[in-house]
Amino acid sequence: MQANDLTISSNKDDLDIEMIYTFLSQETAWAKDMPRVTLQRAIEGSLCFGGYIGGRQVMFARLITDCATFAYLCDVFVLPAYRGKGYASKLMKHIFASPSLTGLRRIVLVTTDAHHVYQPHGFHELANPERYMELHDPDVYKTAPQP
Repeated sequence: MQANDLTISSNKDDLDIEMIYTFLSQETAWAKDMPRVTLQRAIEGSLCFGGYIGGRQVMFARLITDCATFAYLCDVFVLPAYRGKGYASKLMKHIFASPSLTGLRRIVLVTTDAHHVYQPHGFHELANPERYMELHDPDVYKTAPQP
């Protein structure tokens, strides 16, 4: 998809892994201290989208999905210099128009402060949060052996 000077692609060969790794591991709370090998494994096992302006990657999103019933949207970011220009919305529209995600019963995400980005695309608070559970180990990157 191209919109003005923005190109969005799900081709993993186009991804700037170094930029993604640097941003996620240094600029986000959820991926702080993530080993690079972990990110590479995550990308390999996910449906990924990169957004490019002038050939430079400026945004990223990753979905963990079976491409039939469910997806978890994560690792979404737009580099700070490109925020406030509608690029995140264009990325979401492109993602949800993807044939790989057509007919999914549920797409979930977790966000602390970007509800306004996702609500226009149909996201809302969990209808039954009491049904959801998690197994969360925030120190796993510090303690688990890496392959």
